[in-house]
Amino acid sequence: MNEDIRIHTWPCSYYINSEKRWVPGKLSLTPISVRFTADKSGELLASFHLSGISEIKKESSHFIFSSLTVLEHGTKHWFSSLQPNRNVVFNVLEHFWREQLLCTAGAAAQAPGLPTSKGKEMTGLLRGSEKRLEDTAKVLEHQGEQFDNIMKGLNKIESEMDVADRLLSELESPSWWPFGNKLLKGPPEGAKPKEAPAVPASPNKDGVIMQIPVIITERTDSNVKPGKLALLASGLEISDSHSQLLHRFDKKDVDDVKIHTPYEISIRQRFIGKPDISYRLLSAKMPEAIPVLEMQFSKKIQFMEDALGFVRARKGQQEEGGTSIWQAATGLIGSMVHAGPTPSSSRGAGGSQQAQVQKQEQVVSEAEAQEMRQILRRLKSLAFETETELERQDEALDTIASSADRATMNIDKQNRRMKKLT
Repeated sequence: MNEDIRIHTWPCSYYINSEKRWVPGKLSLTPISVRFTADKSGELLASFHLSGISEIKKESSHFIFSSLTVLEHGTKHWFSSLQPNRNVVFNVLEHFWREQLLCTAGAAAQAPGLPTSKGKEMTGLLRGSEKRLEDTAKVLEHQGEQFDNIMKGLNKIESEMDVADRLLSELESPSWWPFGNKLLKGPPEGAKPKEAPAVPASPNKDGVIMQIPVIITERTDSNVKPGKLALLASGLEISDSHSQLLHRFDKKDVDDVKIHTPYEISIRQRFIGKPDISYRLLSAKMPEAIPVLEMQFSKKIQFMEDALGFVRARKGQQEEGGTSIWQAATGLIGSMVHAGPTPSSSRGAGGSQQAQVQKQEQVVSEAEAQEMRQILRRLKSLAFETETELERQDEALDTIASSADRATMNIDKQNRRMKKLT
């Protein structure tokens, strides 16, 4: 199944050393291999694992000036006429090779490990905690909406008190009364109009939930460069390979997040009267970030056809293993649990028995450890969001208290003035 997932495909030419000729075709990157297929015959001319690659270089040959070489188990594979250009293919291949996407892919995908009793218990506890925290966050969000409505009501009361103040001033000193000195006048020159207290916005919290290396595509497919994606409690940050910030998306500014494949997403912010801001991100670590994005942008996230196909293909495995589709994809990147080394100083039957006992007493399986890791990431994201909302509501309560005191004083003042008129 892992061989069927196409991360990316590029038109190019491949050099067959035995025949001394170039063959046009397609270079494909899958989670566990690099392949080249000829256009005319459809024959698979080259296929090798990423784990077997020892070097990827940009080179030039006597035949084609611009080429890309991949050294695999002492064999050098030549690729040229790469589209859209050589740099794009080099950056993507180098990224997945550097992240060691396939260093333990076979073991993780084929032998996820049997579930253990302690693993089930720990996973159940974490799921219960996540459910309670989600319910708390929903109640907190509803409470924040009520505070916002209260502040809007108080602002309306203050505006009505201003109208009442002008009307009472006119009644106390009517314009036709020649001896009054309290004529209805506009605000003095230079005086600033009274502004209603604004609803406090969420503070710019920079709590980093997770950070992953990505390949960034902006506007055109030929404009590709390595960088980083940081998932924050307040939004997203995209930076280049030198940690220079390229763009920051606040959570409320993101209009849609599209999941093209388990390894590729696009983020867009729409504008009226000017071009949208859109980034396409490709990463070997993207399956780890997608569950967090699902939680942060649940109403804005969209799964494209390729991603849905992957979900359907893995649905049976998800139900049997109890892990989510993105956890299964993350398993391609590396094993999360490594068996502890057996003591080399043990000798004889006692040492072998001790090693056997250690092997049998594995606390959790790899799949359970991966699932717990994903749940902990979601818990971290929820905790950051809850903290941000609590701080916003603290400021809202302070504003409500001062607005209520001010409204009470104004009402008492207007009541005393009305009693004098009667």
